[in-house]
Amino acid sequence: MKLAPSILSADLGDLDSAVAAAVEGGAELLHVDVMDGHFVPNLTFGVPIIEALSRRTDLPLDVHLMVANPERLLDRYVEAGASWLSVHWEVSTHLHRLLSRIREGGARAGVALNPATPVEVLLDIVPELDFVLIMSVNPGFSGQAFIPAALDKARRLRRMLEAQDARVEIEMDGGIGPDNIGHVVASGVDVCVSGSEVFGQPNAAAAIRRLKSAGAVR
Repeated sequence: MKLAPSILSADLGDLDSAVAAAVEGGAELLHVDVMDGHFVPNLTFGVPIIEALSRRTDLPLDVHLMVANPERLLDRYVEAGASWLSVHWEVSTHLHRLLSRIREGGARAGVALNPATPVEVLLDIVPELDFVLIMSVNPGFSGQAFIPAALDKARRLRRMLEAQDARVEIEMDGGIGPDNIGHVVASGVDVCVSGSEVFGQPNAAAAIRRLKSAGAVR
């Protein structure tokens, strides 16, 4: 299981400390939520923040584009340092083209799914995927409660990937903490994103270690 702390929940005036805590805690990725105020009702990080983060850490940057028009700035996010880049199925009319562009830029290509979107929509695009991001809350804000139906989505997706013998990682984001991370990993999830359960704690590095220990079920 890989852990990807979400800096959306960190002190945005001290991202250096957030990055240092992620490294100290043993995180494998750093999750960065990009929101445009249109696809979701919030506005967050732009290309300059990705560039700044990439200069400050060797951790792969897991960039989640929650934007209405991902094709407009997709290449710039890859150039800025995104190692993993996911776009939402709900807004990607030409998904195959977008995934190809991400891979051609040298990043891992993923698709994010809102809670109400079934995993079966990805059946014909599996060969183009490196990972799938299942949202276990409605995207837009940190600190929301976990949606239990996400566990069944992960199990169905895992079966679908195995049927195609696909080496595609499953990521889940939203409401993941010590009490449910074991169930999340047991459902077939490879990468767990956690924000407030990391950066909302007194010691973020220790919180990461606790989550990794609680998630070590397979």
